[in-house]
Amino acid sequence: MDNKSPVLRSAKRGETATPSMNFFDLPIPQQAGILCNDPRFQHFAAVRCGFPGGQFSSQAAAEFIRDICMISSRRDLASNHVAAARFQALRTDFDAWTGKIASPR
Repeated sequence: MDNKSPVLRSAKRGETATPSMNFFDLPIPQQAGILCNDPRFQHFAAVRCGFPGGQFSSQAAAEFIRDICMISSRRDLASNHVAAARFQALRTDFDAWTGKIASPR
């Protein structure tokens, strides 16, 4: 593989996924981890918490997800179906906020 190709890590430690792996095909805890490192999501989380000009760190974004989903660890998203549904709703809100999808009416 050349140095220009992106490398994605799959759910199993050490395995390399193809660059075409879809974000939505990743396990939910991994999706949450990726979102926490996204500056747009960090800003979204700050805005949702009442800091319109703010920017959260990745740790604060992770805490935001845990609070919204009512879990103690993002790993819980893999086994707690209610928390996973909350995460999906949060991700939909984020996608609408970024303009990726139309806002619900």
